[in-house]
Amino acid sequence: MVVKEIENYDQVHEELIKNGEKLIVADLTGTFDGMSARLSFHFDELSDKYEHIVFLKVDIERYTGRGPLRTVFSLPVFLMYRNKIRLAEIHTVEIEAVESKLIELFETPLAVAIGDCGVNGLMDLNPFIVRTQCEALNDSDDHPLSALIENQGYIESDCDEQLILSFSFKQSVKVHSIRITAPKDNGPKSLKLFINQPNTIDFDTATCNLATQELELKPDELDGKIVNLKFMKFLGVYNLQIFVVNNQTDEKVTRIDSLYIIGMPISTTHMGDSKCDCGKPEEAH
Repeated sequence: MVVKEIENYDQVHEELIKNGEKLIVADLTGTFDGMSARLSFHFDELSDKYEHIVFLKVDIERYTGRGPLRTVFSLPVFLMYRNKIRLAEIHTVEIEAVESKLIELFETPLAVAIGDCGVNGLMDLNPFIVRTQCEALNDSDDHPLSALIENQGYIESDCDEQLILSFSFKQSVKVHSIRITAPKDNGPKSLKLFINQPNTIDFDTATCNLATQELELKPDELDGKIVNLKFMKFLGVYNLQIFVVNNQTDEKVTRIDSLYIIGMPISTTHMGDSKCDCGKPEEAH
């Protein structure tokens, strides 16, 4: 596989557009940075190994055009994209770390399923959820939150109809909408959504405190219909908590078969719009 040399924004834009759902990895390099130059050799070797991945190399000293890769990164850095979304930014001197991330992203198609989520230009944020930092209150031992997150079953309440679901993300995200599938009798009805709480809220707090947004779901919205949120209230979200107040027919047990959180990671930018304040060689750090 040939590593394509990128010299300007137009080339970047062309690669992002034409490769669509293909995984793209860009090696940002500079002749003034010795480690970057050494890693570039191993980067070329990766391109021979993974022919279904698009490999780009950007010499930041020669790059011209809009967003000339100035400000936040220090070299070496590797950027990974799919569907024009930046999925990862890796600062490392170990090519093994780059390869490991490539494998992870290549084998996680949900992370880039733009359009599959039901909203054009957005994505299912499930791949950005940190499973070990998620928690539910009053979920059944037989049907816990983990089954819902891993798409291995449904979640069901235990002692009564109420549930609190807490989702933590790997990075800050924008949440646009949610999609829920659930039975029309004991599926969720009244929801209170909270963001960026320091801990999982309890039921008293959830009941009394002002929510970021409250929703009333109709039975016909429990078949996976997109439920829009007040988008401007859900920018910069790293934790989303959903308080299920009741269900559609006041059954003792509430059940949710699937829950999709739809939006976009905050770091989503075109590579050409990124900035790297590398400046002149003597100013690099």
